[in-house]
Amino acid sequence: MSKILFVMTGVDHWTLADGTKHPTGFWAEEAVAPFTAFKAAGHEITVATPGGVVPTVDRGSLAPEVNGGQEGADEVAAALASLSELQHPIPLEDVDLDAYAAVFYPGGHGPMEDLAVDPASGRILIDALDSGKPLAVVCHGPAALLAATNADGTNAFAGYRVAAFTNAEETQAGLAGRARWLLETRLVEAGVDVQVGEPWVPNVVVDRNLVTGQNPASSAPLAAEVLKKLA
Repeated sequence: MSKILFVMTGVDHWTLADGTKHPTGFWAEEAVAPFTAFKAAGHEITVATPGGVVPTVDRGSLAPEVNGGQEGADEVAAALASLSELQHPIPLEDVDLDAYAAVFYPGGHGPMEDLAVDPASGRILIDALDSGKPLAVVCHGPAALLAATNADGTNAFAGYRVAAFTNAEETQAGLAGRARWLLETRLVEAGVDVQVGEPWVPNVVVDRNLVTGQNPASSAPLAAEVLKKLA
């Protein structure tokens, strides 16, 4: 079967407007659900992060209240612990895109801190887009699209229909008023056509080889779309 590249945040915080460092990283469900689906389908996964640092899970994403109760939280934590690939990431700078059949970006607030301004990630995104390979990005992962700029300064994803974590969801999560910038707003400013769905409900948008999901609940259906494209 194929190899899939997981591009993940390398930070453990998100700097808020007042300079406070909000603890974060990647969101557990957004890694676990696609990871599990891809491996069950027989695909091999390589994790890449800025500098090759081991990615940090957002502890909030392991809480019972965001996993349907304690049983769900225990299942996610156990699944996460079984993903040995997370402990052996390669540096983004060393990625050879030709080795992979698809690219996947999970979210969490971490990408708002590092991938949104990471030139190596930006090049991977542009190359993946141009290659026609499935490129999947979920929740706050689309912050990485902001670093995908063309030589003339325009965004490579301008005009693409994209789902991403919305201003309404950020407000309901209690962080919109403390953020330096909001993902939906910044994507729109870059010319991206953000398709806003209902808060916290699965919303997956497919535009050419780009597959995006709005929130954690979109992770599993997004992975299913990628598997259809790989079939």
